[in-house]
This record gives sequence, structure tokens and C-alpha cells, in this order.
Amino acid sequence: MEASMTKRAAMKRQSRESGILDSREFIEESKVRRLHSPHNERSGWSPHPSNDDREQGYLKTLKPKSEGQIELMAAIDAHNLVMALGPAGTGKTYLAVAKAVEALEAGKVGRIVLSRPAVEAGESIGFLPGDMEDKLAPYLRPLYDALSDRLSMKRVKALMAEGLIEIAPIGYMRGRTLNNAFIVVDEAQNCTYVQLKMLLTRLGWHSTMVVTGDPQQSDLLPGISGLSDISARLEAIDNIAVVRLAERDIVRHPLVASMIGVL
Repeated sequence: MEASMTKRAAMKRQSRESGILDSREFIEESKVRRLHSPHNERSGWSPHPSNDDREQGYLKTLKPKSEGQIELMAAIDAHNLVMALGPAGTGKTYLAVAKAVEALEAGKVGRIVLSRPAVEAGESIGFLPGDMEDKLAPYLRPLYDALSDRLSMKRVKALMAEGLIEIAPIGYMRGRTLNNAFIVVDEAQNCTYVQLKMLLTRLGWHSTMVVTGDPQQSDLLPGISGLSDISARLEAIDNIAVVRLAERDIVRHPLVASMIGVL
């Protein structure tokens, strides 16, 4: 009896190692067995053997959803400096960051530089604990959201650790020359004329800069924002694109367009 049990156990072990199904196992133990051995998957059973070694990937396709977004994407492809002006929800920041990631992935630029003014929206949240990155995190959150939507957060952190993605406050941009980079300046309506002039003159060789903002939603005192003035001046230069998005380009909830129309 013991010899029979030993022989049966040996046969079970041999069938598991070779990946061969033994119908007796189902009768004796009523358990579901693997169709192939994990130790030798290439020689095991597969419904589609030709697809066993295929690589799977996932990448969101970047498609414009309005005529204004089509114009903005074409302007970014054709110009080294683009001013994107328009109301909230028109996709200015998202498209700029998405095109930056696209350029980095294609090897057209060596790094991405994202900058945003640290200005609160009408209220002060006081002093924040931590180092500089911790203090700036609440202000730069929209840029992280746009990045994580195009790349995984793990990939974003890895690229930031390597210096290929840099998120910097506007106050630390003076004196720099940004070569071989894709620069995105977000919420530019909260920059003064002097700040915007300083930022625009950071543009270096083989670089693209996209400045986004809504002149109607500045958190600065009236007359302080320099976005409208600078955009009007730069619009006369042929090699600079100034794209003005409108309410029809809003891609958020339909109520956003309705509210902006009356507020």
C-alpha cells in the first residue's frame, strides 16, 4: 500500500514538472491544475503560441478636441515660442505638458522645465513645513497632475531624479539659459511684466517655450499682471505664435463654459 502511494506521488510530481495533465488528479483530489508549468512556460500550453512573447504597452493618444486646440498643437510644432491664452478648461496646460513629454520621449529635447508662480488664489495658507520642494508642492500640483496623466508617477519621479524633468518656481529662473529644453510656464497671468520678460529671455538654443495663462483670472492686483501687454507686443513678431482660445474650446464640464459666459 505504501509503495503504491509513493509511486502515485512520484507520478504526480513528474507530471507537474513536465507540464503534462493527468486526468486522475482531478478525480482523486477534485482540484484545478495548471495548464502549463511555471518553470517551463515556453514549452507549455498556450491558446496563442505566436503571441506569448509580445510586448504590451499603453499610451494615451493626444488628440485635439476643438479648433483652438488644433491651432495650439500646430503652433507648438512650428514655433519655438508660443503664448497660449484662454479661459479655464481649454486644455492649455495639459496640451503644453503633453507636447513636452512627447518631445522628450522622441529625443527632440534633453529635458523638460516646468515653472509656475507661487501665488495663492485669493487667500493665504500661511507658512508651510518642509524643504523648498515641500513648500512649493501645493502650487505645482496641477503640473504634477498633467505629468502623471501622460506618464506613470513612478516614471515621473525617476525622470525628476535624473534631472530630465525639472519643476522650478519662477523666482529661481533668473540668470539661467535653458538650452535643449522644453519649457512650460503655467499660470502666467500671475506674473508681472518684469517676471515675464525675464522668463522669455531664458530661451536657449534648440528649445521650445510655451507660456499659458488666462488674462481674466489673475490673482494679482489690477494692472499688475503683464500677460496681456506682453502678448499684444509679441503678436507682431512672425516667429512667435500667440494662440487665443475661447469659450468654444472649453473641454471640461459644459457648465464651465456656461458659467464663464456670464461671470
